[in-house]
Amino acid sequence: MVEVKDVFKYFGDKKVLNDISTKFYKGKVNLVIGRSGSGKTVLMKCLIGLLTPEEGAIYYSGRNFNLLSDNEKKQLRTEMGMVFQGSALFDSMTIQENVMFPLDMLTEQSFDEKIERVNFCLQRVDLADTNHLYPAELSGGMKKRAAIARAIACQPKYLFCDEPNSGLDPKTSIVIDQLIIEITHDFNMTTVVNTHDLNSVITIGENINFIYQGDLAWSGTKDEVLTSTNNLLNDFIYAQPLTQKIREKL
Repeated sequence: MVEVKDVFKYFGDKKVLNDISTKFYKGKVNLVIGRSGSGKTVLMKCLIGLLTPEEGAIYYSGRNFNLLSDNEKKQLRTEMGMVFQGSALFDSMTIQENVMFPLDMLTEQSFDEKIERVNFCLQRVDLADTNHLYPAELSGGMKKRAAIARAIACQPKYLFCDEPNSGLDPKTSIVIDQLIIEITHDFNMTTVVNTHDLNSVITIGENINFIYQGDLAWSGTKDEVLTSTNNLLNDFIYAQPLTQKIREKL
């Protein structure tokens, strides 16, 4: 579990996160939703240690990140996997080399052990036999799946996904959502996903946090989000086109 306690984040005089307290649960897909500029990306950067809150603390299974030694922080980062919005694959590397990259950086495994792990991860995301292809040879959905394979290469306890469906067509987005929820449950990870995609909210939102102008304005599940009486949340949800899947829930 990841616990956020009383977190404030400022950029100069501007308060971007205002006293955020929430929990992201192990074995669940935890969503952070909100409009652009609401603070959800800043929150994720605080979660993974790219930004440091001015106040408050973030706990990983009871460990206060800010109080850890440099070696302890390095060890904790080996327990994290990250899927970036644009996949962030290295264009000059093959898919095998991309997935192997964190294993090279963070483990002492032999080459044969790393190859075995790479092949397992590629098979898990339905990309078997793509080892020697380059990112430019993959579709957008395949790139996202390759990015997920890389993110789980080191068997993380915590998986962070920043807009994983960005730029994908609806059908491919469903595939990515299904993959995220499957690997979360299969590997019992704490998964945190930033998303604007309402299909993702309805399909995989086991624990949803709605951020509005730096405040945590609402928390609940996918079964509660469409019946909420929170006006800010409703303005966000119903300002977007409703898909058939969402209409069926109403």
